[in-house]
Amino acid sequence: MLNDKKILLVHPLGYKADAAGRDISRIANIMPPLGLASIAAYMEQRGTTVDIVDCYARPDSDRAIRDYLLAENPAFIGLSCTTSSFHDGIRIAEMARKTVPGIQTVFGGPHVSALKEQLFANFPAMDFAVIGEGEETMEELARCGRDDPASVKGIIYRKGGEAVFTGYRDKGLVLDDLPFPAYEKLAGFPSSYMLPIFNYPKTPNTSCISSRGCPYACSYCDRSVFRRSFRYNSANYLYEHLRYLKERFGIRHINFYDDQFTFNRQRVEDFTGMMIDRPLDMTFNCAVRAEHIDRELLTRMRTAGCWMMSLGIETGDEELLAQHRQNADLKHLAEKIRMIKDAGIRTKGLLMMGLPGETEASIRRSMKYVFSLPIDDFNLAKFTPFPGSPIYENIHELGEFKEDWEQMDCMNFIFVTKGMTRERLEVLFNEFYRNHFKRPKVLWGYVTMLWRSPDSWLRFLSNLASFIKFTRGTSRHMEKDA
Repeated sequence: MLNDKKILLVHPLGYKADAAGRDISRIANIMPPLGLASIAAYMEQRGTTVDIVDCYARPDSDRAIRDYLLAENPAFIGLSCTTSSFHDGIRIAEMARKTVPGIQTVFGGPHVSALKEQLFANFPAMDFAVIGEGEETMEELARCGRDDPASVKGIIYRKGGEAVFTGYRDKGLVLDDLPFPAYEKLAGFPSSYMLPIFNYPKTPNTSCISSRGCPYACSYCDRSVFRRSFRYNSANYLYEHLRYLKERFGIRHINFYDDQFTFNRQRVEDFTGMMIDRPLDMTFNCAVRAEHIDRELLTRMRTAGCWMMSLGIETGDEELLAQHRQNADLKHLAEKIRMIKDAGIRTKGLLMMGLPGETEASIRRSMKYVFSLPIDDFNLAKFTPFPGSPIYENIHELGEFKEDWEQMDCMNFIFVTKGMTRERLEVLFNEFYRNHFKRPKVLWGYVTMLWRSPDSWLRFLSNLASFIKFTRGTSRHMEKDA
């Protein structure tokens, strides 16, 4: 008999488990599935026992999933999927159905929220989909969805061979009303998880999300889960969250995985005030936009423990940038990056190559622009038109798009804009990375990590062969002789 009071939540890996040890992105960064941990905490608070299997942190998890299903007979299995991990989620759902006849599968995440009903025709292993935020919807679905799915807002279910969407929930969650994520449900937390290499001073460390959504509307960003909303935790909630992580798990450094941390200046002033007046002996990273920082705020944040800031540069070609995001002022952005550096905060630039309209000349301008700035670290992604992003709607008109979901992880040129070739983009991508690491100031910055982030150097040296191969070929999964 199925147990209605138990549910298993799964974070799929997205590829075969034997490739995990050769996945450069996984070697460099393993982030906890905070969305699933938040859903687990919410449901546990309301009487449902929830367990989590994170296949990304523990790749060989098929046996653990089967053993749990056989032992507990949960009525539901929930799978949170990105575009690249969706097919793996389907595989796990099919396995669960064979293991426990009658179990109901529930899919969530950005890919499902973007494509909605159209997925159900091609993937019979899907019983339900949660569209948008998962906490309230998943709890209601587990409580009454088997008998009366039409009463649950925010889901898609099957009815007479048709996929039926019950409509969006009336309003977004008040984030301060949510319990802290159930980090304890993540096996091995925090040691099973690692922030990006050279992106932290101390261990143990982890990620934290203090807002949902984004007030901006860039062409390449998926808005399907939170749509046009933008909400954030209060400063007090934020401080207490960090205090909990420090006292319960010994966390010493936090990466705020928010699109825009400093949008509400008063919140940041209040939070940094608490960190200064009542120190937790913790440092933090965050992502910001140039429009929402100034010298006074940066000084305050540095005093409160801000160690690194990331900024979305995207491209150093202002004309191209203006086609895809608001406030495309590269001079202003450069001034703010120098201001961050002057405040004593490490800087990281976030870029992408291969946007619609990209040319070799625009890539050269990006290199020149980035190399003129005091950027300590950078991440160069391969542009990927995700379902749910505005540009996805007419992407086939802008170039060649090979819509292979498993390859849509920002580490493959699955889109090639008109006038470029995939081969040339790969050559320029490699050149961009190599030239960055040849710069004396950048090299010296990494040398200083010997005493600023010694654990990063240990990780780097232990995976040196994989990092070298990546700079030569930029393939996500290294060959087996790596």
